Amino acid sequence: MDAVRVSALRERLAGSGWPEAVGDFAGELRQAVSRRGAGRLLLVGTEAYEPWHLAAHLKDEAAWSDVPRLAPTLLRHRVPAQAPAHLAHGLGLLTEAGRGATVLVVAPTAAGATLLERVHDARRHGAAVLALDGAAPDGAAGPGGPAAPAGLADLAGLAHRRLSVGTAEEEPFDLAQHLLSAAAGERPARRPVLDRLVALLTAGPTAGRW
Repeated sequence: MDAVRVSALRERLAGSGWPEAVGDFAGELRQAVSRRGAGRLLLVGTEAYEPWHLAAHLKDEAAWSDVPRLAPTLLRHRVPAQAPAHLAHGLGLLTEAGRGATVLVVAPTAAGATLLERVHDARRHGAAVLALDGAAPDGAAGPGGPAAPAGLADLAGLAHRRLSVGTAEEEPFDLAQHLLSAAAGERPARRPVLDRLVALLTAGPTAGRW
């Protein structure tokens, strides 16, 4: 992201409430993975969308902020036979997730019945469930965005905490993930989340290993 786009980002977010909303959600995520008895952070997308970049950025933030459990285990709907070990985890881990686990669902569109069933299993066994989705709150249309697709209401019902982007368009949804990962690594004495985001984005891509 170049300086012009960073400047435009600052102007667009000023007074929007987005940094505060993302900060609150990120705080919940950080608290969930830092609580006593916390287990793995399981990150999962939809069948059509795998959150590669969020996985990579959260891993970077885990190391940078010294919160190891922010580094997620990325779960995949389909695992190729020759997938490397860190990309070979299927949805079965959701069924096995229990108390102490944190599940972060990233769903720009409807989650799908299979994913919802596995997330329900995880919640029933005591996992904390957080959701970042492309629907507006309560299924209403967000600014410039469509009404919630069928199925997202079910995800909203499963999540203990939900952050709705208000649009499933690629750029805003990608932006929300950048803000989330940066905010999750924030500590009170550190720079504001937007300055941290700028530093991460202008440093060049960090997701190549994924």
